[in-house]
Amino acid sequence: MIFDAGDCDAHEAVHFAHDAATGLSAVIAVHSTRLGPAAGGCRWWAYADDRAALTDALRLSRGMSYKNAMAGLPMGGGKGVIMKRAAAPKTDALLEAFGDVVEGLGGRYVTAEDVGMSDHDMTVIARRTRHVAGLPVSGGAVGGNPGPWTAQGVFVGMRAAVAHKLGRHDFKGVHVAIQGLGSVGGALAEKLAVAGAKLTLADIDEARARGFAARLGGRALAVAEIARVPADVFSPNALGAGLDAATISGLDVAIVAGAANNQLATPDDGARLAARGILYAPDYVINAGGIINVVAEYLGRGDVPAVARAVALIEARLADIFAEAHRSGLSTDAVADAMARRLIGR
Repeated sequence: MIFDAGDCDAHEAVHFAHDAATGLSAVIAVHSTRLGPAAGGCRWWAYADDRAALTDALRLSRGMSYKNAMAGLPMGGGKGVIMKRAAAPKTDALLEAFGDVVEGLGGRYVTAEDVGMSDHDMTVIARRTRHVAGLPVSGGAVGGNPGPWTAQGVFVGMRAAVAHKLGRHDFKGVHVAIQGLGSVGGALAEKLAVAGAKLTLADIDEARARGFAARLGGRALAVAEIARVPADVFSPNALGAGLDAATISGLDVAIVAGAANNQLATPDDGARLAARGILYAPDYVINAGGIINVVAEYLGRGDVPAVARAVALIEARLADIFAEAHRSGLSTDAVADAMARRLIGR
């Protein structure tokens, strides 16, 4: 049964959607609405099977509850995943069908852009529901692609980690190994290059990694090698569950700080990092910049300077988590999880 699934953490609801006409097969997981509507993006991905899609939705929605609570947002946590299948390409009709599903939930779930989705896809979904954010905006307005704001949050969060672990207050000469150069990882690499960091870069698109390396003065490596590079910081910015027993044993860094969701493959992996003396920036705290921007758009509250101020708070929030972990002897993920659960009453 779904209630026995390892990642079913007292979710309020899990909705399965299928539309024969368009081939839509989707899962929307609502983890918590205690603080407000369950906000979280929709992912378009090729899963190994339906169980893998469900597991992803459950883990991601729980992460969104924690992320939104820790960011001080009046939103709960949810996530949508659409199963990418050759027989059902991502057409406007399929996206509209997903919009119908979101609308049918009556505002309990607010969707937005995630892996495999674009600003344009959000506009198509918005034809059928108003419970969507991350829509294209004119210059100077909040909203649109959340990637740049996520990158800014990771940048300031990584700065907190570097200060705590390395005693440094800038990035000059700090070696960062970045895995994934999409809209977030690429923007992060650019910010770090301007700040004087030494960069080693990897992406599933090796030509993209070489291009970034040439432009930013870094070095490009294959994705399979990036987690073993001796560096100060390893920054995972691709898909989640990449930090497991094998990966962690091969790390040669002082810090892990990146934008990927659900970076820890199992609940034990935070303790594994701590046991090796590696400082971990909990993913849902450091990568909250995008959802801060998306929620400001959806609620119609604030402007770009207000979003920038809210994203800047990620640095102090992580500094507090690192300090508490040091005082208590707990791993940073355990400290953050306890804080988040208190905020959502669990």
